[in-house]
Amino acid sequence: MDLDLLIAPIIIFLVVVAPIWLILHYRSKRQVSQGLTEEEFAQLNELIDQADKMGQRIETLEAILDSESPEWRAKHEHN
Repeated sequence: MDLDLLIAPIIIFLVVVAPIWLILHYRSKRQVSQGLTEEEFAQLNELIDQADKMGQRIETLEAILDSESPEWRAKHEHN
């Protein structure tokens, strides 16, 4: 009796759910192995440019602070 109740869900799983699951799994694996899309690559390059600009700004701010308040690094390290 218990086996009869399990046969229908098992058949539905094997016929419907498992193939969809496998298709989606291997599609996502293929997308990962293909690498970045052109849009993602452009976004990555834009982020790299922004990070470079921020790095230059930080260096400029540190140079200004070094000239105006030479002790700022020592004060910051103690906190």
